[in-house]
Amino acid sequence: MQRPAPPPLLLALALALALVLSLAGAAKSPYQQVLQPSRLRGRQHGPNVCAVQKLIGTNRKYFTNCKQWYQRKICGKSTVISYECCPGYEKVPGEKGCPAALPLSNIYETLGLVGSSTTQLYSDRSNLRTEIEAPGSFTIFAPSNLAWASLPAETLDSLVSNVNIELLNALRYHMVNRRVLTDDLKHGTSLSSMYQNLSLQVHHYPNGIVTVNCARLLKADHQATNGVVHLIDKVIATTTNNILQVVEIEESLETLRAAVAASGLNNLLESEGQFTLLAPTNEAFEKIPQETLNRILGDPEALRDLLNHHILKSAMCAEAIIAGLAMETLEGTTLEVGCSGEELTLNGRPIIANKDVVATNGVVHFVNELLIPDAAKTLFELGQESEVTTSIDLFRQAGLSSHLTGNERLTLLAPIKSAFKDGIPRVDNNLKNLLRDHIVKGQLSSKYLYHGQKLETLGGKELRVFVYRNNLCIENSCIAAHDKRGRFGTMFIMEKMLTPPMGTVMDMLKADHRFSTLVAAIQSAGLTETLNRPGTFTVFAPTNEAFRAMPRGELNKLMGNAKELSNILKYHITDEILVSGAVGALVRMKSMQGDKLEVSTKNDVIQINKEPVAESDIMATNGVIYAVNSVLQPQASRPQERGDEPADPALEIFKQASALSKVSQRNPRLAPAVSRLLAKMKGNPGTI
Repeated sequence: MQRPAPPPLLLALALALALVLSLAGAAKSPYQQVLQPSRLRGRQHGPNVCAVQKLIGTNRKYFTNCKQWYQRKICGKSTVISYECCPGYEKVPGEKGCPAALPLSNIYETLGLVGSSTTQLYSDRSNLRTEIEAPGSFTIFAPSNLAWASLPAETLDSLVSNVNIELLNALRYHMVNRRVLTDDLKHGTSLSSMYQNLSLQVHHYPNGIVTVNCARLLKADHQATNGVVHLIDKVIATTTNNILQVVEIEESLETLRAAVAASGLNNLLESEGQFTLLAPTNEAFEKIPQETLNRILGDPEALRDLLNHHILKSAMCAEAIIAGLAMETLEGTTLEVGCSGEELTLNGRPIIANKDVVATNGVVHFVNELLIPDAAKTLFELGQESEVTTSIDLFRQAGLSSHLTGNERLTLLAPIKSAFKDGIPRVDNNLKNLLRDHIVKGQLSSKYLYHGQKLETLGGKELRVFVYRNNLCIENSCIAAHDKRGRFGTMFIMEKMLTPPMGTVMDMLKADHRFSTLVAAIQSAGLTETLNRPGTFTVFAPTNEAFRAMPRGELNKLMGNAKELSNILKYHITDEILVSGAVGALVRMKSMQGDKLEVSTKNDVIQINKEPVAESDIMATNGVIYAVNSVLQPQASRPQERGDEPADPALEIFKQASALSKVSQRNPRLAPAVSRLLAKMKGNPGTI
């Protein structure tokens, strides 16, 4: 019985699924993704030619991604471009490029073809030759001739002197008992070697670099009749210790060993996974002030943060780093791991003393400086290493150091160094009290602050939080940089010294002799109660000078008309607080009178309706005051500009006549028609 044909919909779905699976199968590894552009760049020199970047003064060559290619730099050092046969191809005398595939032979013969004749020689000496000439399916990670030559003489002698045992074992550790291509070398996996099934750690990085036990694959995927050959840049040693065991047996890590035990991180460092331990040496711990070191070692939480800051979440071999990249630590922060020539760097500094100690669960780099994270620091230590050193010194002079070094939960509002460009204030009682109002009770995070929140200071004041589209401010000072969160305290870096409010808007105006005329006007207009009540006012306060600048008659008329005076004054007041740090290119605010006010900045000067402000951010408990040297006029009260004048019909006629005359001059063919139209306009100006 014939089966019915599948419905068209099912057939279409099956075809689509097959296409998706085929595309997924065709996804290339990062190594192949980098190799392909190298082929394209080299094709002008003939078939199967690859372009490589060679580090000047060395034999190090790289297939690179577009960024490195256009920068022409590896590890910050200049490179030159060279062209050579792509993996698996060779030159033919008299022919352009590399037209011929390498002869397909056994692994032993292939070693001589790919630049690993020393491995070939040692295979012969160690009696491995017979095995790698015979039928089978093997993978060998073959050290280059230069890799063998770079071994310390005593290491090489110990291998070669007993060729039947040590050398054979070393070579078999470079082999896998199956064919493994780069597409099969997945990041973070391990392969069982042919020496006692000891593991080989594989890392395949996004930049296309592939490592085995931190040895970089120079040229990969050389096919042989009985397997595949990958050329690598170093001779790899057997790895049997996990990271914890590396720490335990290394004499230069004695202090670290004690710290790990005290922090309870032993289990982590011996667990399965792929980590990078940036292991501080004894010397690194000795560089830290003893008081700081004792504090951290005696605080389990700070100690865990310190050690987790030295552990990266993934294994990072030095050979894989050809430019700076941010790596996340177990502590949750990031470190900039980079390189400068042959040196590996952390946060731009060459502090790595020994690199690429491979473990079964990652890699260890020895560092000669301790990396103390913010989470393990006091407020005083946070401030010493940032752009608020001037502020920290003022807090010290004011006798507030104990709050910055103790275990109180506090938030420090530390003005940035540029806030003192006009001079550093003298530390007197007034400044001491003001600095106490820069220390807020509780350890806060700026991302959780909300508009209108009240913060209590050590000085007993309440500070308000203002959240704007482009800024986050506390009273008149806005936060200038990301939080620095320490062990017990958090530091907000502020753009300037803040001034806590001392009274209502009316209190502040009465206390300032510049506003005596305004105070009288407010009282006459009946607005005193308004500006004394709780609220969120912004007041653009005309100074006495502003009132004196008005014509005497106009001023007398204004002061004698309570309704008009109230209207003008309300135009100077808004119902929302706007501090200067929140003013961008232009902010439009609705006044209590109803019309809009335009607040802007020009050359770092605040302007209101394009008039410069004399003083900004006079803080009050119910608002903020700006001193202005002119009385602002609502739109309806301003003298009309020419564009607002009613049109004069006669004037419009002459304008049209002039325009038509110009048209006729430009185009003679229109002259008769224009003449008739002008005559008609003269006879009856109201019609055309």
